[in-house]
Amino acid sequence: MPRIYLTFVWHMHQPFYKDLVTGEYHLPWTRMHALKDYYGMVKVLQDFPQVRQTFNLVPSMIAQIEEYAEGKAADPFLRVALAPAEDLSESDQSFLLRYFFQAHPANLIRRYPRYGELYDAWCAAGRNPRRARGYFGAAALRDLQVLSQVAWFDEEFLDHDPGVRELVAKQRGYSRADQEAMGRKQLEIVNAVMPAYRDFAQRGQIEVSTTPFYHPILPLLCDSNVASIAHPYVPLPRQFQYPEDARHQLMQARDFMERRFGVAPAGLWPSEGSVSDAVFRIASECGFRWAATDNGVLARTLGQEANSRITYQPYRWEQEGHSIHTIFRDHELSDLVGFSYSKMPADAAVAHFLGFVRERCEPILASGRDALAPVILDGENAWEYYDRNGRPFLRQLYAAISADPRMEAVTVTEALERVPSEPLGHIFPGSWINANFDVWIGAEEDNRAWDMLLRARESYEATVAAGRVSEENRALAFEELMIAEGSDWCWWYGPEHYSENRAEFDHLYRSHLSNVYRALGLPAPEELSRPIIRTEFTGHHQHPSAPVKPSIDGEVTSYFEWMGAGRYRVDARSGAMHGQRFVVRELLYGSDHHHLYLRFDLDQPPPRLRLCLTYPGGRWDIELASGRADAPAPLRAAYGRVVEIAAPLEAFGARTEESVKLKFSLWDGALPLDSLPQEGWIELPVTDPGEWPV
Repeated sequence: MPRIYLTFVWHMHQPFYKDLVTGEYHLPWTRMHALKDYYGMVKVLQDFPQVRQTFNLVPSMIAQIEEYAEGKAADPFLRVALAPAEDLSESDQSFLLRYFFQAHPANLIRRYPRYGELYDAWCAAGRNPRRARGYFGAAALRDLQVLSQVAWFDEEFLDHDPGVRELVAKQRGYSRADQEAMGRKQLEIVNAVMPAYRDFAQRGQIEVSTTPFYHPILPLLCDSNVASIAHPYVPLPRQFQYPEDARHQLMQARDFMERRFGVAPAGLWPSEGSVSDAVFRIASECGFRWAATDNGVLARTLGQEANSRITYQPYRWEQEGHSIHTIFRDHELSDLVGFSYSKMPADAAVAHFLGFVRERCEPILASGRDALAPVILDGENAWEYYDRNGRPFLRQLYAAISADPRMEAVTVTEALERVPSEPLGHIFPGSWINANFDVWIGAEEDNRAWDMLLRARESYEATVAAGRVSEENRALAFEELMIAEGSDWCWWYGPEHYSENRAEFDHLYRSHLSNVYRALGLPAPEELSRPIIRTEFTGHHQHPSAPVKPSIDGEVTSYFEWMGAGRYRVDARSGAMHGQRFVVRELLYGSDHHHLYLRFDLDQPPPRLRLCLTYPGGRWDIELASGRADAPAPLRAAYGRVVEIAAPLEAFGARTEESVKLKFSLWDGALPLDSLPQEGWIELPVTDPGEWPV
């Protein structure tokens, strides 16, 4: 009797949040999903031994989980969560309030009545930390610290772990001891993740596939111009063409997974299902035996509409002596799991899922053939939208599959052994999103990011070829390039997606590129100090009201010396996320007809920093350290409580009836700290003293 072989492929991925130079993890989401999703998604299969599945694990995600498990990873969110509530600084309190309600309100926050109360208080305060602090004393802050973390604990621990159940039952009034217990339990959960996957893989209930190491869009690494095939006339950046990077990302991933699991993965989910003939050729040469992508790509490959007849069977791509088996996800079915079933009761969702699969498979079964039903989707982000993290839905679904004699859930490799593959002579270049690459290239922000990446890649090649870098620094620069090639940065650039942490992603991308130059011993381009994203920063610009001629000594020697100066200030509360640090608190400026005077009031600057002053005709770099300022002629500068600079107007080529267009950036070594303005130029008016009011 013909059968339906269900192939679940759960893709587990988070961006690489670690800065290799500082060692800091900028965002907490790998840790949070390790608490809530990675362990429980495989552990639930223990009760359904007939259900076999494929888990696609991204190596850069595993590397982060391992560092958290070993206690080597540190992120500011964890530090604030574990700090004594009484000792939190005003800045820490604001951080806690701003970012510890980043969870689904109905399913994660209001599941815990006290967490819901705190959320309501935060909303009543207009989501303004200064106003909210009137309600959030130490006791409320500690309740928030504990519950915001417990809300992300896996159902296995919420249901069965006595210590976690005790924390949940307490509901409010948590003690310092409770907070410390929460921290220990986090470490225990994260330590359980990788052993669970190894255990289920060794017993054969799961197959582990992988993705290129840092999750790059492989076709664009091979040749970024391939994007114009799927979307003719799309505006593209300068051509990026490094197929050797694609090969490295694949081999690094395969070797990493073999060390972790004792066997090299047979399967590949190319990042975002992005494929091309060049990618399949490299993947087959690297030893991968199967790959998966979306049936939208299959439809464009075959020149017909996507349907179950073409989707519910495997294929074998063959070209010039290379071959690789390929399965194509049912886009509609996978999206139902990802986005629709969370809004339904579990039993109704399961009934719809099974009815959908049977209906689509029936024509194939009626012809006497077996059907392969591919369900491939994100294995982590969907579940907070489900009741109890999706466990009631999954458990009922797995039980129903186990009870159906005509249906079997198998790994991809098992399905390929049971269902014959159809030949495929080529593959259309595209991703799982609209069978093109528009999410990652073509928009202005995306193209700027690719141009910056290419310049860094070319600088690496030139510096290495010249023999001007040690092997250790070369390896560091190359690793930072591989990280910057990841898909996650451009996921947030362009108009398609929004995140409250969008600014942090942008900052981290530019930091990785800055680290490339730092490792190579080169000055980083000034453009890396400026956000790529178009943020809504509010600038307050007050023009001068009188001439000024201050002493350039780095001190505020008199209130009157800057009286009448113009002021430019950025409101850090508008559009600023954690990770977007504003070092420049305020810029004062003015003129005495011969010179332009600048004063920077800084907020917690590092001991050493570099101030880059750029104008349309050039750029000056000023080194600042321990009360000293080293400025190139004809500038004069001083660094003490403030930074003060004097520059002849003629140095800018400016006349008194014009404005001077400037922009500034601050650097700590090769790492960008701040820029003013965030976009474009500041126009500083320079007028004749006779025009000043008396």
